[in-house]
Amino acid sequence: MYLSSTPSFRRAGAALFGFLFLLQHLTAQTTYLHCGNLLDVKNGALRKAVTLVVEGDKIARIEPGYTAAPVGAEIIDLKDKTVLPGLIDCHVHIEWEQSRNSYTEKYILNDADIAFRARVYAERTLRAGFTTVRDLGGQGANIALRNAINTGWATGPRILTAGHVLSITGGHGDATTGAKFDLFDAPGPEEGIADGPDECRKAVREQVKRGADCIKVCATGGVISLARDGRLPHYAEDELEAIVRTARDLGVDVAAHAHSDEGIRRAVLAGVKSIEHGTFMSDSTMELMKQRGTWYVPTLTAGWAVTDSANLAKGFFPEVVRKKALGIGPTIAATCGRAYKKGVKIAFGTDAGVYPHGRNNLEFGYMSDTGMSAADILRSATLDAATMLHLNDRLGSLDTGKLADIVAVDGNPLENIRAMEKVRFVMKGGVVYKQ
Repeated sequence: MYLSSTPSFRRAGAALFGFLFLLQHLTAQTTYLHCGNLLDVKNGALRKAVTLVVEGDKIARIEPGYTAAPVGAEIIDLKDKTVLPGLIDCHVHIEWEQSRNSYTEKYILNDADIAFRARVYAERTLRAGFTTVRDLGGQGANIALRNAINTGWATGPRILTAGHVLSITGGHGDATTGAKFDLFDAPGPEEGIADGPDECRKAVREQVKRGADCIKVCATGGVISLARDGRLPHYAEDELEAIVRTARDLGVDVAAHAHSDEGIRRAVLAGVKSIEHGTFMSDSTMELMKQRGTWYVPTLTAGWAVTDSANLAKGFFPEVVRKKALGIGPTIAATCGRAYKKGVKIAFGTDAGVYPHGRNNLEFGYMSDTGMSAADILRSATLDAATMLHLNDRLGSLDTGKLADIVAVDGNPLENIRAMEKVRFVMKGGVVYKQ
């Protein structure tokens, strides 16, 4: 008999675990952050000379002035900084990063290679100030990385992940497209490739079984996949309805990758939580999104990145991709500007992975260029993003009782949004990762 299976050993182990938990609770670090400016994202206003008191992983108090810290507490001087809630990127691909080699990696990289690389991307993202991200599709290492970060085995942002994306055969999420026909086994619902309502239900259930926090469906073609079209709708109405209904039954939301207006309209009517990219969205579809309460995640940085690569870097993309990438950046930017003016709900998301991880902050400037106000942009990356992800009871604003996800920048981002491009201080859950 193994020692660990004896009753006395189990009792001793339980007692030791209880003691360690109590010790950790009693010795939780207390930190006093002296903040020159603190951003109230709810009102889009700054509070001057404020002390944030952090106990363990939560904000315990917010006090006017620079409060003296008791013996044993840590003091962090941010008197020359603007302090904000930890940033949230609602659209990343933490396993992957676009390069000239991206289209051959599926032939040479193993799952372990992808996982180790993803860990580097995650740490880069956290140091850029993004304490929470929604990962919208990979090969499964995204779920393992989320778990590793949650248990302290890896460093990175808090991750909500979709696992595998859902796609039609030959669609934007079918990684076997463009390969020799008999090189790969035909992917099925287990890998997210699903045709018809029954397979769609199975695909959703499989991703949730594997640990997905949400579902990502490719409602239309895409830009950087080898499928030849990027604008045609890919899923029929009954398939999208099956996906959304099954996801709701299992307690998760659906995000829809969608470029064409018809594909966006179908996804909105099916009840998806958010539209990603929305490149060719019409005004009437925007009105429909407002009626249905659908969120819009523009991913401007990725749009500009692929357009720049298509125009400036010869041979960066295969020709079938290059043709689709031309003009995507300015088109998405124009769509975002129209959606903002119409009052569509916008959450911050960048599609990191299409461009290098850790440069997510570029999205702030691109959003400003579309006409969005600095206050609304900052809210989209904090409280609004947290609300869309059902995390606003714990994240998204600097309030007593919420998790101590805190970042700081030089200058005043309400006056110059590009101050957000250089985050100087990062705390996640009461732990400092950059100072």
